Amino acid sequence: MTSDPLSWLVSLEGVPSAYAATRDGIDVMLRDRGLRRTSPETTAESLLRGAHASAVLEGSASTLLEVRSGEADEVAADSVRLSSELLSLVPALGRSPLQALARIHALAGSGSVPPERLGRPRDAESSARLRDVAAVLSTPTDAPALLVAALVHAELVTAAPFASHNGLVARAVERLVLVARGVDEKSLVVPEAGHLALRAAYESNLRGYAEGGAAGVHAWALYAAEAYAAGAEASPLRRAAEE
Repeated sequence: MTSDPLSWLVSLEGVPSAYAATRDGIDVMLRDRGLRRTSPETTAESLLRGAHASAVLEGSASTLLEVRSGEADEVAADSVRLSSELLSLVPALGRSPLQALARIHALAGSGSVPPERLGRPRDAESSARLRDVAAVLSTPTDAPALLVAALVHAELVTAAPFASHNGLVARAVERLVLVARGVDEKSLVVPEAGHLALRAAYESNLRGYAEGGAAGVHAWALYAAEAYAAGAEASPLRRAAEE
């Protein structure tokens, strides 16, 4: 029988309660505001907002208005291109996560990365880290899906396995996990906007994850629960309900 690779994370102080509270908040938002209003346009708006926020975190200077009008800079254009095809990869993420990760990078980098580098890890160490991420995505776990998404996100950012666009890839995979594991099947939460709203904490906790050992991982896990709550606040469902 395969052991649960994330069981130690679930036992960390404050983690179960933080993720239970965040999941409850997401469920209430989706149920109360989404059941009768959800449309493909709402999902598209969430993806667009997420693409813009992810691009800003990656260094883009484009505004959301510029992204909407097709006048975005290269980083934002890459992010939008990725988001437009992201949900088609939900089946692949569960069936063949390594292929899904490669495809996500190929979508993000197709405008600026040489074809021979698209979807390919930088070196043997990067290849091993990608296999580790794929194992997390394919191994059964009792950990909350939100926590799985947070861990995979941090692993991909800190490992930087591809030649470029690793942040875009990590945040795209994070969103995809939430869809694939039933947290947010129509992709209406905007986790990327949650990270942008908490940018200083986001960046410092990623550094802590990379350099701080178990304490850094613990801090990242607690931070990510807060970020997902902020991502729910950024949902177009919530904005529509307030208008």
